Amino acid sequence: MNDTAHLHPIRAAVVTLSDKASAGLRADASGPLLRELLQGLGAEVGEPYVVPDDQPRIEQLLAALADGGELDLILTTGGTGLAPRDRTPEATRAVADRLAPGFAEAMRAASLAVTGHAMLSRAVAAVRENTLIINLPGSPKACREHFAVIAPVLGHAVETLRGEAFECGSPPT
Repeated sequence: MNDTAHLHPIRAAVVTLSDKASAGLRADASGPLLRELLQGLGAEVGEPYVVPDDQPRIEQLLAALADGGELDLILTTGGTGLAPRDRTPEATRAVADRLAPGFAEAMRAASLAVTGHAMLSRAVAAVRENTLIINLPGSPKACREHFAVIAPVLGHAVETLRGEAFECGSPPT
């Protein structure tokens, strides 16, 4: 990662929310892409989770992943639009201890330069325990674009949640 010197690699999970992908009717392209992008930054990432657009199930998975104490970051992909089954933001807010709105604001702002459809995104970012959860769109192209926006600050965000970040990124003397 390129924003600070890291004491430990980021431990991350990727969760794809898709009725069709979870039923095997469509290949999950965004989850593996996000996994690859995270690994490119030096993160430790397991295989992506693929679950249906079912709010209680999403809440249960996000809470279990965050509460396990083994993850610093959860990236979700899918379920952030206006479709009736798009419930990822609601599930994320339901399990959140606190919101981290700057991530979603920055992603939407950057995306508006590419498409007016960015206004349709309801993605959120939040913290549960010491785990940062960030919702990304479902399309691989949009995931790549949004990831480019947040990647430069992920290391510092995780270090801050871990209590490892120091003022101006410098350790105390």
